[in-house]
Amino acid sequence: MDKLRNLLMQILTEDLEQITVSGPKKKIAADDEHAVRKIRIRPVSIKGQLVFQEQEYTKKQVFHKNQTKEQTIDALVEMMTQYKQLQATGAGFEVNVLSGKKDNLTIKHKRNKESNGDTKDKKLLTHNREKAYILPKDKPVPFLIDLGVQSKDGKIIAGKYDKFRQINRFLEFIRDVLPQLPKERKITILDFGCGKSYLTFAMYYYLRIMNGLDVEIIGLDLKDTVIEKCNQLRDAYGYDDLHFLVGDIGQYEGKGQVDMVVTLHACDTATDYALAKAVKWDAKVILSVPCCQHEFNGQIEQDLLKPVLKYGLLKERMSALMTDAVRAGLLERAGYDVQVLEFIDMEHTPKNILLRCIKNPHMKPKKQERLDELINFLNVQPTLAQLLDEQ
Repeated sequence: MDKLRNLLMQILTEDLEQITVSGPKKKIAADDEHAVRKIRIRPVSIKGQLVFQEQEYTKKQVFHKNQTKEQTIDALVEMMTQYKQLQATGAGFEVNVLSGKKDNLTIKHKRNKESNGDTKDKKLLTHNREKAYILPKDKPVPFLIDLGVQSKDGKIIAGKYDKFRQINRFLEFIRDVLPQLPKERKITILDFGCGKSYLTFAMYYYLRIMNGLDVEIIGLDLKDTVIEKCNQLRDAYGYDDLHFLVGDIGQYEGKGQVDMVVTLHACDTATDYALAKAVKWDAKVILSVPCCQHEFNGQIEQDLLKPVLKYGLLKERMSALMTDAVRAGLLERAGYDVQVLEFIDMEHTPKNILLRCIKNPHMKPKKQERLDELINFLNVQPTLAQLLDEQ
């Protein structure tokens, strides 16, 4: 471990971009929500002091803590007795460390030739440091220009930074689920309630143009004028495997096999119909940002909750949270590993919860009596539960 410790002493500087530790040596049970599955570390500057932010990823949560360089080195050395791989990237270097069953290490340290080691122009690292976006800020992207997010020279339009950040945040989720999608055949993705299709175009651009994947994406929306505009842009870019259709989520039957279902801000129970379709297709990935959850708001009746329910705003927010909690539980019952994540900062939009669902073929069916108890306690009849029962 001394060789690893010496290497970490060299790379744990402000030149570091990120360290990722993954591959737990001990098998983690599918229903273990507390086991740490992955760790990421990056440098940050707090009040002028260089520290290293550690992010621990469990099944449903991410925990953060800041540590000194010495504490981080000790933590990483210990991690390599528990995890199989460490990957680090930074200005001018790449590191890959593999740890065997007896904690024997294989270390590969590659220096990038294009880096000359000049650090005179280093930027100060802060919690709000300049973010490296998947879609670069200053490179013109045709669909971002036509949708009014960028100017023709690639600059972000004033007032559109939130939309630009949202698009890139969404692409980070897409990047994270890529290993779950098939590699031996064309990937089919459906985007229900695509609207102006900022994110639909972004998906296609990232997957097909940037990564060269064989993918077909279908956007579905009820507004024919919006769909007509999207198809015109599609034709102008030559995106042959991107299609936009007018249609209702609940009635769509155009595909027999779908690998990923995306439903962003589909209003009220439209989200439930999209989720039910995804389960019916046995989709490997579901990404859903629910919107306007009115169903529970009109149904909840519970004397114990009257001190909360008598306030309209609190009732609305509690109803939305309960709706998403029940949806997550129902999808787990259907065989999905479900994470409830923050889609975009609350300061940009209050509709910021994303359900990321990954099909787990090894997951044993769960009765989840407590979920049924919650539904009965609230006196609600979730549309998603009814749709899944019918299937």
